[in-house]
Amino acid sequence: MKLHFSTANLTDLDAIMRIERAGFTPQEAASRSSMAARIIHYPDTFIVARTGQTIAGYIVGPATSQSTITDDLFVSSQPNSAAAPYIAILSLAVAPDLQHHGIGRQLLAKMTDVARKQKRIAITLTCLQRLIPFYEHAGFHNDGQAASTHAGEVWFNMTKTVGPMSES
Repeated sequence: MKLHFSTANLTDLDAIMRIERAGFTPQEAASRSSMAARIIHYPDTFIVARTGQTIAGYIVGPATSQSTITDDLFVSSQPNSAAAPYIAILSLAVAPDLQHHGIGRQLLAKMTDVARKQKRIAITLTCLQRLIPFYEHAGFHNDGQAASTHAGEVWFNMTKTVGPMSES
């Protein structure tokens, strides 16, 4: 399957929301307004995978100074800071009919490339226990149960080191 990767724009919002709602419970899923704010505030760290004109999946997360995800990141968004050492993945989702074709892994690889180019030191995310093997296979380390109570779920902190801390 031939994929093209690009940054998200507001014209992609309907397709992104269909995938978001298919991939997450109503409690876990981002609202339309939150997702629109992410497109606006994270232009360099909101990546979509396309097959032709169809969005196959996406990955999004802000640059942050925190090494683990805090629940406030799901609620409000601020523009990315060039100095922030981490990218916090808030959402990685693939259209249900296109899952199990490596799209999620390719999106993680693209975000890793972005993080390295931006001289971040790591990518952090939280995931449900059933997804730990997927992220470990993609090079993430399980750092144990997260403090997050997002959507009333039990989450696990996952981290992937992408570069050394740069002195500026």
